[in-house]
Amino acid sequence: MNTTAGARRHAARHPSTAADTLAGLGICVRFILRRNWMRLSIWAAVLALMIPLVYDSQQQIFPNQADRDAYARVANTPVVAAMTGLPYAAGSLGGILVIKVWMTLAVALGFASIFLVTRNGRADEETGRTELLRSLAVGHHAYSMANYLVVGSLSVVAGLLISGLCLGLKLPPNGSWAMGASIAGTGLVFVAISAICGQLATTSRGANSLSVGLLGVFYLIRAGADLQGEGTTASALSWFSPIGWAQNMRAFGDNNWWPLLAMLGWAVLGCALAVRIENRRDLGSGILPERRGPGSASRFLATPLGLVLRLQSLSLIGWLLGAILLGGFFGSVARAMVFALDPDNAYTQSLIGTERGTLNGVLGALALFNGLLAGAFAVQSQAGARGEEESGRLENLLAGSLARPVWLGAHVLVAAGGSAAMLLLGGYLTGAASQGAASGGQMAAASLAYWPAVLLMIGVLLFCQGVLPRAATTIAWAFYGISLGAAMFGGLFSLSQDAIKATPFGMVPRMPAEDFAAMPLVLLSVIALVLGTVGLWRFRTRDLIPG
Repeated sequence: MNTTAGARRHAARHPSTAADTLAGLGICVRFILRRNWMRLSIWAAVLALMIPLVYDSQQQIFPNQADRDAYARVANTPVVAAMTGLPYAAGSLGGILVIKVWMTLAVALGFASIFLVTRNGRADEETGRTELLRSLAVGHHAYSMANYLVVGSLSVVAGLLISGLCLGLKLPPNGSWAMGASIAGTGLVFVAISAICGQLATTSRGANSLSVGLLGVFYLIRAGADLQGEGTTASALSWFSPIGWAQNMRAFGDNNWWPLLAMLGWAVLGCALAVRIENRRDLGSGILPERRGPGSASRFLATPLGLVLRLQSLSLIGWLLGAILLGGFFGSVARAMVFALDPDNAYTQSLIGTERGTLNGVLGALALFNGLLAGAFAVQSQAGARGEEESGRLENLLAGSLARPVWLGAHVLVAAGGSAAMLLLGGYLTGAASQGAASGGQMAAASLAYWPAVLLMIGVLLFCQGVLPRAATTIAWAFYGISLGAAMFGGLFSLSQDAIKATPFGMVPRMPAEDFAAMPLVLLSVIALVLGTVGLWRFRTRDLIPG
């Protein structure tokens, strides 16, 4: 009898046919779509809409071929090659579009693939949802395959939307299709990478950290290959990075299609390897052994703030490094941007103004970029509090003497303090690298002026965490996106200066192009304080709501 029962358990764990292992695949696909349809829609829409926004702005900034040729000469610098890739077609509108937005879209889609695959894979296994599903008539690999198919479909849909919008803008058809395909291929590669990392790591945090770390390594390999390139041709090192593979499709240039086959092969083989590993490990375990921590925690780690810093340490370090690198990059191209921009252009005037010269306007815009970057970190960091509640870990923490406001306040301190450090570091390096255009102290102060706007982002999320917890993160990111769009592209939407100045980032004076004004900063701080206080009070009194 025991032997029969054991055989049944073995058969259930190791089904004999592929059809059995994928039983219920359609149901799992619908279930994942039901849970993630809003996230998938937002990612696809935001990525695709960047194309017409950036294209419209560059048409206004570079209205004729002479302007584009001048930009091509400015763009062919080591800094631009390291950040966005080699400018192989910088004299055309399509080539400028690639320089402006390709790397951002490809890396962003890579992040989306990583986070979504982990959310529906290792995170669900960690919380017990996968075990519950497998107890029903669902095959051993059905849920994982559904996860890979759904998230992979995001890359395909985003690529098709990008290509369609490029075609709608009258860009060359071959380049338009290569543009969308190269970005989609990058997303598919990172679906496979995150699928494998989800099998190697034991926790969702570990899977995300490992995947994001690999993305960073591949980005740096690609940057090194472009820096070592000859002319507009990258070195052979680029073939050691999937980002380099995608970039070597050279949309609106050579339009090479064969690198797409390599990316598709990576995606298929990577997902197959992940399924193979899943078949050989126990549910809830990972291939990589968990590292043993110290026998006892330090006094600081035992505090709420110490715990939050420990949990967000890798993310915080990554954001700070990003602020440092971008600050140096912004400063190094500040003077070059002056020669590339037409001060009489309407969009240029909207973005940088003309009252105190183009150089001061460029520096003011760079300070705004630093503020927007810090705002993104603040939302992401504060959203971690909602993630702890969704996972159910918060309930265990509050079972002792820890008070809710103290726990949530620790997340606020990390988000606020980390964003302030980003603004100071990024601003200082922007000034220090600007070749005398401004001092490090001046740009640090200009960037730090955006801190009240960043605090408002935190305040909105705190308010939503207290009042609308299930939609809190989505609302906060939407509010941030609208604020970013108004500050950066308000002129393209024909928004008046009064309307732009009514938004959080638009309200902040763009020093040194504008005079310092304390009243907008005080107003933003007061609104942030009121929203945060209401959110903290409501969070203290409401029931916990897991995901």
